[in-house]
Amino acid sequence: MTDAELLASCHTVFPGHKTRTPAQMFAAMAAWCEEHGVAHDVYGSGALLQQFEQKIAALLGFESAVFCISGTMAQVTALRLACDARASRLVALHPTSHILVYEKSNYQLLGHFDALQAGDRHRPWTADDLAAIPDRLGAVAMEVPMREIGGQNPSWAELEAIKAHCRQRGAHLHMDGARLWEAAAGFKRTPREVAAGFDSAYVSLYKGIGGLGGALLAGSATFVARAAEWFRREGGNVLHRSPYVVSAAMQFDQRLAAMPSYFARTEWLYCELRAHPLVKPNPAAPHANMLHLHLPVSRERALGIRNHLASQHGIWLFSRASHAALPDSSVVEIYVGDNLLDMADGAVREALTLFSSALAA
Repeated sequence: MTDAELLASCHTVFPGHKTRTPAQMFAAMAAWCEEHGVAHDVYGSGALLQQFEQKIAALLGFESAVFCISGTMAQVTALRLACDARASRLVALHPTSHILVYEKSNYQLLGHFDALQAGDRHRPWTADDLAAIPDRLGAVAMEVPMREIGGQNPSWAELEAIKAHCRQRGAHLHMDGARLWEAAAGFKRTPREVAAGFDSAYVSLYKGIGGLGGALLAGSATFVARAAEWFRREGGNVLHRSPYVVSAAMQFDQRLAAMPSYFARTEWLYCELRAHPLVKPNPAAPHANMLHLHLPVSRERALGIRNHLASQHGIWLFSRASHAALPDSSVVEIYVGDNLLDMADGAVREALTLFSSALAA
């Protein structure tokens, strides 16, 4: 079976939210549209879209927000505009930035800006990491939380110091907020408090929210208007945004309200993991409702164990596995969502016991 078929056969799934089939998702969207009298937008002009954009802007404390078909388009465009405004092409990025790791050098090949890596790839940023850059920065792009190091964040005091540092040196501070809602729950702060001091922010409509796709970019009215024009120039001017916005808007409030519960369940999971010393979580204590598990087996062995537990026990523990720095070691990721929140404690403990035994074999 393919991974997708194997996952679909499992009754106990650890990561993420319950997956809806296309038929289930579209039926829910249709019912919600019927209930709320939703009409399609036309090239971004429509009541639902603009109300949702303004809702997100207000939630984050910005003047304005605009839909973009992807975070990949939204972020590099925002950073290029920030650099243009400050007459410097230099953008500071953490070594694990999504732009560097996943976007196939788009910023470089498309001539958006020049990137400078700052900080240690295994640690969140500090203000000192940025202060060590002597050059004039046009922008600083900070992921909150940092997915590739297990969802880590700097301390609240350090985050405030980073904001102050960027403000002092006149650099545009942009937030990669793909998982901002999760970070806010970990900080025990509102999204508006986390976003305060950033000049712009991108948020995803599908990662923690569960929509079909798409993103929003928030900032000043002038900045957002310029970005919207560039999204059109770059081919992002799709006829109807409504399917993406409906799929997010119909569950947005529910997902946001659940974030503290997801984080509490993550804290509980950490307590359970103490009984399994072969499974080492990173970070040592959760910063958001996601974590990485460092395993004493190769990536291939980790995937083999996952597939065995799925086929023989109906348990799906994780999706992707990555090579780790040491030989015969690997890293997997767990996002704590509805699946783990609704799972019986005993089922979680049984799955962890089977996993730990397989690692020790």
